[in-house]
Amino acid sequence: MRWSSSWCARRESRMSNELSITRVLSATPEEAYDAWLDPRSLMEWMVPIPGGRTEAQTDPRVGGGFLIVMYGNGTTYPTRGEYLRLERPRLLEFSWYPDGKDTHKSIVTVELAALGAERTTLTLRHRLLPDADSVRGHQEGWGRGLDSLVSWFSRKH
Repeated sequence: MRWSSSWCARRESRMSNELSITRVLSATPEEAYDAWLDPRSLMEWMVPIPGGRTEAQTDPRVGGGFLIVMYGNGTTYPTRGEYLRLERPRLLEFSWYPDGKDTHKSIVTVELAALGAERTTLTLRHRLLPDADSVRGHQEGWGRGLDSLVSWFSRKH
């Protein structure tokens, strides 16, 4: 485990065609859960491209969908998916189509656990990725995105 600061634990690992990333947030599990479903919140923190911006639409119910479009480096990155499991405040699971089309479906699971005193451990697991290059790209993107979420909560509290 690497420590990026006194309040943010970082742990990252890769398995075959899946990845797992853990962060500690300065937030309650309820606040962290809501940040994944509220489009305004997503537009503020899910900006994995330095200098980029994000647009988001959500229908936060099991069977509902989302569309997240990230802009940066002169490129548009549309991503869409469907909410598969929503168990407030401890778990979100959704499909992930990184090109915005049905070309390859992977699954993202976000688990939240209270640490007390408005601190939460977030573990993101992304599985069924098509190949090692996709794992590397998503590891980098999710890592930056979750670092942005950590910073976003730190500014709010």
